[in-house]
This record gives sequence, structure tokens and C-alpha cells, in this order.
Amino acid sequence: MAALTTRTRSRPSLLAAHPARSVVVAFAFAVVAGTLLLSLPVASEDGSATGLVTALFTATSAVCVTGLAVVDTGTYWSGFGEGVILALIQVGGFGIMTMASMLALLISGRLRLRMQLTAQAETRSLGIGDVRRVLLGVAGTTLVVELTVGAVLALRFRYGYGESVGSAAYLGYFHAVSAFNNAGFGLHADNITRYAGDGWVLLPVAAAVILGGLGFPVLLELLRHRHRQRTTGRRTWTLHTKLTLIVTVVLLAVGTVLTCVLEWTNPGTLGSHSTADKILGGFFHSAMTRTAGFNAVDIGAMEASTLLMTCVLMFIGGGSAGTAGGIKVTTFAVLLVAIIAEVRGEPHSVVLGRRLAAHVLRQALTVALLGVALVVGSTLLLLTLVHERMEPVLFEVVSAFATVGLSTGITADLPGAGQLLLTGLMFVGRLGPITLVSALALRERTRRYELPEERPIIG
Repeated sequence: MAALTTRTRSRPSLLAAHPARSVVVAFAFAVVAGTLLLSLPVASEDGSATGLVTALFTATSAVCVTGLAVVDTGTYWSGFGEGVILALIQVGGFGIMTMASMLALLISGRLRLRMQLTAQAETRSLGIGDVRRVLLGVAGTTLVVELTVGAVLALRFRYGYGESVGSAAYLGYFHAVSAFNNAGFGLHADNITRYAGDGWVLLPVAAAVILGGLGFPVLLELLRHRHRQRTTGRRTWTLHTKLTLIVTVVLLAVGTVLTCVLEWTNPGTLGSHSTADKILGGFFHSAMTRTAGFNAVDIGAMEASTLLMTCVLMFIGGGSAGTAGGIKVTTFAVLLVAIIAEVRGEPHSVVLGRRLAAHVLRQALTVALLGVALVVGSTLLLLTLVHERMEPVLFEVVSAFATVGLSTGITADLPGAGQLLLTGLMFVGRLGPITLVSALALRERTRRYELPEERPIIG
């Protein structure tokens, strides 16, 4: 009886010690449920049962809000199947923002008192007792953005393209949900390339993608400080919000300029468009590299230099605790600041008047290097399975890891083993950074002694 009591008591402590496991289990359960539903004959347009690999790939892509597809969403799946995909996208996006924010709260609750006080003075965003506010905030933000963008798109489809009221509403809200959750699933075989040059479609979609990619902590802080500025006239943002906004704007601008420069005369992409449409197309493509997956131009026709630039932007991704993937813009910013400090010979990494803690640098380096290793290893493995050039294979791997969904068009032609590889990559890429950083933060401990210091030769 004593042994049984001891074993029963140890289970809650094990779960508390590894809370990220519950995130993985929850998303795995959603993927399994989605796979079973999409395998049903009623989910396909022709009434036949869908193969396990296709159903699993689609369900994983939807839950992990990636957007990669091995069959055309608008023609292969029935209304029931499209509804399942939409529900999986919504559950995945809401779950990612909620789970990531909850893990942040849990981490702050497990820190020592001195670190809690320091973190609270610095962040002033999410506190230990903010569970209810997180849930309501994520739900409210999601609802407002999706309804607003969906209404704008529905009106455009109704009066700009002659769609019926029901069809326009369905198209509008499907794309709005897919955009805010950074999924990139479209209902047309050409994704949304038919709307290239139409700012009334591209700009609302891009806005939803950017907002979803910023992350809920940033959105919450922007809304709260907007109210505070009205009452006090002061605007004070946390370091996390400042870094996320600055790096996001810079990457959007760099991506827009590079896309326009590299594809300006390419007849397969931007070459045949007007100057205004080229700039719009360049901005839209740059915004989609925030891990959205919509494309208004043919990705497969892009120059190799543009594909490489896109891979870099996709790998960086978007903001933390949001629907975007990648290693996150704050990770990229921390590494960049560390490089600048080392080049200048400064003892500490300083950014925007704040000194970065050493453990933050180690976590950022760990996430980035593990991401590089995963991408390189998966690319090498996929190259052994298919007879393709390295550029499109690397592009598909980065797109899957960063949960982007942009594709050069080879995903549907991959063998089953290749599709399963991308399926696992989407799942690991979506949940890996979240669970990894949470595990690293929760395992943080203070060493009571120091070993002798010695420096190996570097370089």
C-alpha cells in the first residue's frame, strides 16, 4: 500500500516538472482526431476514403497551422472535410497562443522571488494570476481580427468578383481564419494568385498574418498601453514588445525590397505586373514569410536567390506565443545583439538600454543551432529519397520546419516516406521551440561553486 501511495503521489509531481509534455500530448491528440475525421469517405469530394498518409499530412499541417498540402484543398475535400480543416486550424492557432502564454506564466511562477520581481519590473505584461485574462484575451483577439478581416474579404468577393452572398462569406471567413492563424490554406488550386494585384484581398490577408505572427503578449501589451496612453499620455513598452516590433518591421521591409529587386524582371512572377502591383506583390510575399503560406505569385518560378532569401526569412519566423513558427524574431535579435557585442569587445550584450541575461543568450543559441541541425539533417535525408535539386528540397524542409506552408510544388509529388518526413518536421517545428525553451527555463538552477576558467582557441 505504501508503494502504491508513493507511486500515485509521484505522478502529479512528474507532470508538474515537465508541463510541456501536456502541450505535445494535446496537439498529438488533435492530429490523431483530425486524421481519423479526414479519413472518412464523407470528408472527400468523391466520397472515397482518404489514404492514411494524406489524411495525416493534412491534419498535421492544419493543427500546426502550416498550410502545406498534398492535395488541392478546394477540389479534393468536401464541405465536411473543409470544415474539419478549418476547425483544426482554429484549434491549432488558439491552442498555440494559449499554451505558449500559459507556459510563460508557469515559467515566471517557478522562478526565484528575486527573479520574479526583476521580471515583473521589466515585463509588466503577464503575471502569475493572469490565466483567465490570457484565455479571454486570446479568444477576444482571435474573434475580432477574424470577423473584421473576414467581413472585408467577403465584401470584396461579393462585389468585386460576383460571388453569391453565401460563397463570398465562406471564402472570406475561411481565408481570414487561415490568415490570422498563419495557416495559409486556400480554397483555390492556385492559392490566391488569381488575386495578385488586388489590394482589397492581399492587404487584409497580410494584416491578419502580421497580427497573428506578432504573438498574443505583444498584442495584449499594445492594446493595454494604447488605453494607458490615452489616460496618462505616456507610452512604455517592454523589451520583448520593442524587439518584436522593430525586427518585424525591419524584416518586412528587407523582404519587400529584396523580393522586388530579385523578381522585378522575372516574367514568371512579378515581371508582367505594373510597378504598383510589383511593390504590392513584393510586400505580400515578404509578409507571408512570417510563416503564413499564402502565395500571390508562383513560388516554383522564383529565382534561386529569392528562394534562398525566403528560406532565411521563414527560418527566422515571427513573434513568440503567436501563430507564427520559426526560431522567432526575438531569438534572431538576441543572437544579433550578442554578435555585435562580441565584435565590439563589450563584456555584456546590451540592447535598447537593457542588459541581456547570459541564460537568454544560451537559450537563443540552443534553439537556433538545433533548428539549423534539424533543417540540414532533414534536407539531407529528403535528398536521398527524391531526385530533385537542392533548392526546392531545402525550401520545402524550411517551410515545414517553420510551419510556413509556402511550396515550390514538389510536396504533392514526394513519396510517402518524404511526406511522412515533412509531417514529423511540421510537428517538431511547431512545438519544438516552445517545449524546448520551456524545458530549459524550468531546469534553470544556480551553481553553488565555480570551476577554474580556461579558454580553448577559437577560430
